[in-house]
Amino acid sequence: MKLIKAIIKPFKLEEVKEALSEIGIEGMTVTEVKGFGRQKGHTEIYRGSEYTVDFLPKVMVDIAVPSDIAEKTVETIAKAAKTGKIGDGKIFVIPIEESVRIRTDEKGEGAI
Repeated sequence: MKLIKAIIKPFKLEEVKEALSEIGIEGMTVTEVKGFGRQKGHTEIYRGSEYTVDFLPKVMVDIAVPSDIAEKTVETIAKAAKTGKIGDGKIFVIPIEESVRIRTDEKGEGAI
């Protein structure tokens, strides 16, 4: 099993969700996050004062999948989230040692 963490631009969330649904993935956890990479933030003006916004709003999508469909899931997210501009985000794939469905005590891939 793999945990896929994708950090994407907020306006791409719906496209990513629809693309994942098309390949049969329906469960995910979405968190609003802030961060920066090479993009480094930007400068804004508020009530006449200039200030730097270091952390940019992003969305983090967590998806647990069986190992055999992890690569297809990553490709699907990358394709749906891509704008071709700086700040498109990152995708991380992390091994899952165990999973448990709390309601039924199911374990392993059956729990995801």
